[in-house]
Amino acid sequence: MTISTDSPTESRYEVAVVGGGPAGLTTALYTTRLGHETAVFDRGGGRAAMMQETHNVIGVPESVSGNKLLETAVEQLRSYGADYRQEFVTDIERVDDSFVLETTDGSATADSVVLATGFSDGRPDPPLPRTGRGLHYCLHCDAYAFVDEPVYVMGRGDSAAYVAMIMLNFTDDVDLLLRGDEPTWSDETATMLEHHPVDIVREDVTGVRNGDDGWLEALEFADGAVREYRGGFAMYGSEYNNGLAASLGADINDDGTVAVDDHGRTSVDGLYAVGDLTPGHNQIPVAMGQGAKAGLAIHKERREFPKSLAELETDGSVSTDDVPAMAAELRSRATEHASTADD
Repeated sequence: MTISTDSPTESRYEVAVVGGGPAGLTTALYTTRLGHETAVFDRGGGRAAMMQETHNVIGVPESVSGNKLLETAVEQLRSYGADYRQEFVTDIERVDDSFVLETTDGSATADSVVLATGFSDGRPDPPLPRTGRGLHYCLHCDAYAFVDEPVYVMGRGDSAAYVAMIMLNFTDDVDLLLRGDEPTWSDETATMLEHHPVDIVREDVTGVRNGDDGWLEALEFADGAVREYRGGFAMYGSEYNNGLAASLGADINDDGTVAVDDHGRTSVDGLYAVGDLTPGHNQIPVAMGQGAKAGLAIHKERREFPKSLAELETDGSVSTDDVPAMAAELRSRATEHASTADD
């Protein structure tokens, strides 16, 4: 994805979003359109960028890749006046009522910070099929592609066993690949597996066979067996990118997710978390919804007007010279959008 960027060495924003996936970009879209100077800090990559096709996003055809989806979103964001900075945030500190972000290219200060840093999927050792062409990580995104097709699930824990049994809703040909490991699932799960038509394959994978279209056709095993598959799922856990949240003192759940309320607020005032970094379904529409709710919550807390009665008693009435509250650049962009819509 090639996108022009704004990368000042030092800047001040009302809102800094760390992470450029669907959750972070949606948060930034809302805060920018609601009049708050916003920057997205994105190191690139991420789970959404890996998608070769987009599923379950209404109005977006499946032919749209993850990179194209994100590229379009960034272009949209920048048209409203947000900064998009391709930088890795190495540290965040709380200084008085603000946050200071240190990045690979400089620093920035923000009144509110939104963490949208997601997680990394645990990956099995090679040999492996190509990601998106036989190796998948999202059951709810990709199960539809394997209706009536032979499918594998790699893993040794309860989650892998459950995914294998769940796939029986879509196909009658499901193998659970231990790849030479001993299973760690519970006795209850073992009993469930015994009563579901899932084949458990213990031998390790030694080779991959792909078709001319790049899709997986079969896997080769250490005992010489060749098993045909259209695709499957790797279930080796998740590593949550919660280091920044932890360094700021935010509450972290036992599974590594960041604890948030219904609008993405963490236990640290002014710090939010959205998307795959938080508990819940790891789905693009869910991430977008979380981003929207966080953006609205930030606006409600940071907007200038209406002034409270206490503020009016202290500072007096609001004059016409005080309004509107939007920064001049954001107001200019809004005027441009309005004139374009009228054409």
